[in-house]
Amino acid sequence: MDDAFEPVNPAADGHEGPSEPAPPIESRFLFVDVAALRAKQLRRGARPRVGTDEGPLPHKAERLAMEEVRRGLVHYAVTAPKPQPEESGA
Repeated sequence: MDDAFEPVNPAADGHEGPSEPAPPIESRFLFVDVAALRAKQLRRGARPRVGTDEGPLPHKAERLAMEEVRRGLVHYAVTAPKPQPEESGA
């Protein structure tokens, strides 16, 4: 998985959470990548963004991350791809 995007952690800036939901992700590949990075954050100790008042939380970090991404609770930034080095012709 390349680092072309990164979930934004609003709590690192001192904010409690995003003020508005993120736009829905149209690409299933982007969805999987964002959810995988969010699951990594959850396994390292990040707090879940899904409330417990809505029912029981999933046990696995991956399921919880997918639910957070589906609800638009995970903000992400897509960066421009790095330019490829040109091969010198002999």
